[in-house]
Amino acid sequence: MGAWTHEIEHAVADFLAVAELARDPIARSGINVECFEAPHRQPSSLPAGMMAVYAFWHEGSGEWLKIGKAGPKSGPRYVSHHYHLSAPSTLARSLAADPEMRGVPGFDPADPGDWIRRETCRANLLLPASRAPELLSLLEAFLHLRLRPRYEG
Repeated sequence: MGAWTHEIEHAVADFLAVAELARDPIARSGINVECFEAPHRQPSSLPAGMMAVYAFWHEGSGEWLKIGKAGPKSGPRYVSHHYHLSAPSTLARSLAADPEMRGVPGFDPADPGDWIRRETCRANLLLPASRAPELLSLLEAFLHLRLRPRYEG
């Protein structure tokens, strides 16, 4: 695994202190971290009883591209939205709208999903859906500040 996986692990370790300060402590064992190198397969489902923060890393540019969250009833957001142009505020839409991407070999702005699966790594941070939704939002916000993804929101 690449340096990006260590960056995620260190961020999760530091987040535990943030959750403690927010008076909603969570043990490290309460956050399941999955890291998938490029090329990756998009997930087939959001595991039952879970909610997630997910992040896309691009080794070629050495940057995080997108960080988002999916509550326990947001399976399509977690599974497929970021690979297609049909939903708003997705990685696919951000890439297609980015003028810098037009010159990238193998990138098709009409179908960015193939490039996303082929060229990005994906990290999934899964928390039990029984936890406060604010904890999920706090984790997402913390990772936005910590990792500074290219495409916000």
